[in-house]
Amino acid sequence: MKRILLDCDPGIDDSTAILFAIKSGALHVEAITTVSGNLTADRTCANALKTLELLDVDDIPVSQGTLHPLVRPFPRDPFSHGDDGLGNTALPPPRLQPTGSFGPDVIVDTVNRYLGEITLVATGPLTNVAVALTKDPSLAKKVQRLVVIGGAFGFNRWAYTYATGDNPASEWNIFVDPEAAKMVFESGMPITAIGLDVAVHPDINFRPEHIARLEASSRREASYLLELIRFVRDRKFESYCVLIDSLAIAAAIDPSVIETRSIHVGIETEGQLTRGQTVADIRANFRWTHLPLIDAACDVDYPRFMNMLIDAITA
Repeated sequence: MKRILLDCDPGIDDSTAILFAIKSGALHVEAITTVSGNLTADRTCANALKTLELLDVDDIPVSQGTLHPLVRPFPRDPFSHGDDGLGNTALPPPRLQPTGSFGPDVIVDTVNRYLGEITLVATGPLTNVAVALTKDPSLAKKVQRLVVIGGAFGFNRWAYTYATGDNPASEWNIFVDPEAAKMVFESGMPITAIGLDVAVHPDINFRPEHIARLEASSRREASYLLELIRFVRDRKFESYCVLIDSLAIAAAIDPSVIETRSIHVGIETEGQLTRGQTVADIRANFRWTHLPLIDAACDVDYPRFMNMLIDAITA
């Protein structure tokens, strides 16, 4: 099985991603670290523990990371994940406890314990990963790959139609801490970035056949997923809101599910209208090749992805 470390900010879609990663049967989750993104890191830590308890899993260490972006105040997410951050599903307070270790230290220790074997999966802002890089600058050469939910690259109109950052041009995870994203993108770490181009595409929604499979399952996690779907639909959002972060898990399981293009990308940290924008230079002439070269998702095999997810949740 592939070894991953999941850095996340649960959040409904992060919670789904945790369920998917554990139940996929293809990944060994070495650790979970939490960051401030959808909620502050203390609350996302509690929500990660709640999600593990839903599966009766108690052997994956969970560590709280940074409470604030590197240099900015923590912004308020314009999309509410509910009073509890988990779609108002009222999961009980966790009995499990976090490790007490600092999230970035856990990233450094885990990557060094399994040199070249760890795929970092980051479904929240990149603050923890950036701090880990300051602690161990050689970390970029020691990971197998970083799979990040972040950015919008202009491959289609969906890249900005449902922009999630708090301005017209950005995606939430990059918007929260653009300085951290810039540091990580420029570190030389091999990066697969899954942006809004594919993460909010109309084809990443639960169809009636998917709902029927969840309803037919006796698993608690299937019922939980149905509650999350109802939560977002009641608020007039589409059900992709439950699924975004699970694309990173699918990419870690089988990279062929995600089609990517290698492009040069810079992170905007200063623009009032564009803070957090992932600026892709795809010009035929005069391209800025000094910008980081990453693999950005341009398409997804959505039917295959949805089947992978439903198979795992109902298993």
